[in-house]
Amino acid sequence: MPLHDSPAEPTAVTAIVLAAGAGTRMRSELPKVLHEIAGRPLVGHALAAVAGLGATRTVAVIGHGRDEVSAAITAIDPSVLQVVQAQQRGTGHAVKVALEALDAPPAGTVVVTYGDVPLLTSATLSELVESHRAASRAVTILSAELADPAGYGRIVRGGDGEVQAIREHRDASEDELRIREINSGVLAVDADFLRRAVTALRDDNTQGELYLTDIVAHAVGDRLPVGAHVLEDVWQTEGVNDRVQLAQLGRVMNDRLVEHWMRQGVTVVDPATTWIDSAVELAPDVTVLPGTQLLGATIVATGATIGPDTTLRNVEVGAAATVVRTHGSDSVVGEGATVGPFAYLRPGTLLDAGGKIGTFVETKNAHIGPGAKVPHLSYVGDAEIGAGANIGAGTITANYDGVAKHRTTVGEHARTGSDNVFVAPVTIGDGAYTAAGTTVRDDVPAGALAIGEGRQRMIDGWVEAKRPGTSSAEAARRSRETRE
Repeated sequence: MPLHDSPAEPTAVTAIVLAAGAGTRMRSELPKVLHEIAGRPLVGHALAAVAGLGATRTVAVIGHGRDEVSAAITAIDPSVLQVVQAQQRGTGHAVKVALEALDAPPAGTVVVTYGDVPLLTSATLSELVESHRAASRAVTILSAELADPAGYGRIVRGGDGEVQAIREHRDASEDELRIREINSGVLAVDADFLRRAVTALRDDNTQGELYLTDIVAHAVGDRLPVGAHVLEDVWQTEGVNDRVQLAQLGRVMNDRLVEHWMRQGVTVVDPATTWIDSAVELAPDVTVLPGTQLLGATIVATGATIGPDTTLRNVEVGAAATVVRTHGSDSVVGEGATVGPFAYLRPGTLLDAGGKIGTFVETKNAHIGPGAKVPHLSYVGDAEIGAGANIGAGTITANYDGVAKHRTTVGEHARTGSDNVFVAPVTIGDGAYTAAGTTVRDDVPAGALAIGEGRQRMIDGWVEAKRPGTSSAEAARRSRETRE
């Protein structure tokens, strides 16, 4: 029997990602495929792998938590066709549902993979498809050899090396249990054969389900070639079924990401305490110090130093900048700028080239201009700080009136004193000064000095009179007697 009903599109690839399962062992209200490793949901890793394969069409089969899963898939890739498997009646049924949802029958090769196998790569899927096509097979199974294959379906081969069956562990004979080659569940299948085979699947088994693996028996029965592509990197076949496996695969993926960036010229001082998400981009000669997490879509330019003990999410760091012991998100740090230690960059922070956000400084929705400095102990929110300005220690922008947020503007090369409060909306002009302890409620013209209205008063002898017998009173008495 020929494999193809027609020669149309022999090189086309349709990808089916099975993501309908409940994942009850996760013990979570969140659908299993939406749990994350390396900053991306499990199903996101699966979709990235098939996208890199160059699939002409991708179908995601969803079921449990369909609304949440559908929204996540749409956000990742709106071109993915989503189909609901209302009743989870097995992997064969899921593929049948996917094929029926296509507007035209698939041609060429169909790749079936899973939404909970995050380490599987596009390169591996490409190799699987190439092996499948080169041998003109009906089915090619992605397999691996495990030291302990207990629990896995075994790949049973004939004397010629071709696959004859996939034997589930519970059904295997003593000889078959000694086989170390296991079925990953990932398949490349001739499209015409797959359409016929899933139609012929039967649910006469203890689970009452349609098993996709039964198509192997159909192919063998029809004397069609079946083979396996053995994968040396067994981690790529591992799925996530519980929180323990989620952590294990998360660590493996992180180790691989860290190694990748080190081989690209990034110095990672302590890989064991460094976490890097899959979408992060690092330039050569970046230095990452211990205890650092680079998350989301963080981008770090050449020569920058990040850490130690720093967490950045969706932060862009310019060349030669330094970010030390800082927590930041959705912010930009300019070229040659310095941040920290113990700084908090909230969303909307923009620190221009050569600027400084120092120790115990919190910023939010603030633009700090080139060379401007907020050195220590300040909150700068909803503010525009001009180039070369210097903000004194202990400064607060009082930006919220209980109903709305208001902006503070500090001009270029202004100098504000320590312990200032800027009651927004307010503007401090270019080159202006404010005295220490000033509450600025009115605009300060360019070049002016603003001084708080309150003046210091002194009451001599107050401590000895009002706090007699205290150590302070005794110290004051001694000092007074010395002066006299």
